Amino acid sequence: MFKAKVIIKRRPSILDPQGVAVEKGAFHLGLTNIKDTRIGKFIEFTVDTSDKIAAEKEVTEYCSKLLANPIMEDFEFTLESMK
Repeated sequence: MFKAKVIIKRRPSILDPQGVAVEKGAFHLGLTNIKDTRIGKFIEFTVDTSDKIAAEKEVTEYCSKLLANPIMEDFEFTLESMK
């Protein structure tokens, strides 16, 4: 069994309106040195297999078909053995 940790981010070429809004909030709080804020998603789940290659394949499919928008987002993940 493996624990998957996935990070999903908007592609650098895609505007991040949530990041812009948060950055404006920081400015209004007097935090004037904050720049280029990007908001992403962090997702954790377990993969119930002992085969790491099969786990990688399944996580990739899960991310590319359901968790991430392939037009606007990229993802990366790590797998940790849960022995």
